[in-house]
Amino acid sequence: MPKQVSRRAAIGIGAATAALVAAPRAATAAPNGPAVDTADGAGAAPAASTPVGPQELIRRTYQQQKTRAGGVWHSHVAMLDAAGALQTVLADDADRVTHGYSVQKVAVAVAVMDKIDRGELRLDQRLDLTADIILGGSGIYFLQTVWGDEVTVANFLTALLLVSDNTAVRMCGRVVPALEINQILAAKGFTHTRVEPVANPNRFFLGVTTPRETHDLLWRLANKTLLSTRSSDFLLGILRWINGYHDGVRRDMSSAERSRVATKYGADYDSRGAARHEAGIVFDAAGAPTLTYAFFADSLGDLDNYGGTHPAVRAHAALGRVMFDAVAPVTNRTARARHSVQRFHPVNGG
Repeated sequence: MPKQVSRRAAIGIGAATAALVAAPRAATAAPNGPAVDTADGAGAAPAASTPVGPQELIRRTYQQQKTRAGGVWHSHVAMLDAAGALQTVLADDADRVTHGYSVQKVAVAVAVMDKIDRGELRLDQRLDLTADIILGGSGIYFLQTVWGDEVTVANFLTALLLVSDNTAVRMCGRVVPALEINQILAAKGFTHTRVEPVANPNRFFLGVTTPRETHDLLWRLANKTLLSTRSSDFLLGILRWINGYHDGVRRDMSSAERSRVATKYGADYDSRGAARHEAGIVFDAAGAPTLTYAFFADSLGDLDNYGGTHPAVRAHAALGRVMFDAVAPVTNRTARARHSVQRFHPVNGG
């Protein structure tokens, strides 16, 4: 893998517009299952005489979308069954160690919050944001064109997860060096999820993970067994907020539906082609986690397309609609942990 700084796409108005123009027709209800996308082949509606359960529909949709998008996929999806037990829906090369790109920012944020949980760091602690630390690609800080701010840890973690800010990665490294991040992840039981240290101990490449470990991290975060309740709620609140990434899994959803999905996107390329990743958690209406997904796709074409028209991103959107509809009737009444976000209300200044 090349070790130069990776290119990231800024997630903004242009990408959202491309996604809107390219968005498929609204999902329609299948006769015997959840809604399926009828515009780009997100699984043909099963015949009335052959009912297809929600898990099988997810698997069929995945195979169809994977074939259509091309590339090499490594994926894991798990979902609660009717009894409230977590079951693997699909595991496609789920233990492949792969570059996580910006999906890894969730693991980095977990390491920072772990240090906060131990009382060695505070969310309101301030750091200076100077020109020498600014990194381009995705995010907001490089757009300022002038710097000299003081920002809190809470500020740059929000930028890290909501708009995938690359400068925020460097800010994280200032409070939790690369080797310490890896030590924290190892102590939490992750074998492969690591950042890649460089000569400067406070900087790093985002490193590698596996689909199965990404699922484990997300599931434990959602069930508040990975971090304290307060730290879990902080990260989940950012990942679920409706100003985040919309081109993939959350594209064909209402604002209320989007707020039930915590998601993180990652995009880059290497010598094999483009990579388009997305991983997250779907919550039921009462705030209990019900499904996790981790889609890592590499060796793709359309190298410089970071918008909603990329074939793999279209695949994520089709899968998102099917997965959300699959969990819609599921309610985990025995959930040990729940999470909710405020209902979105527009504010017209003042």
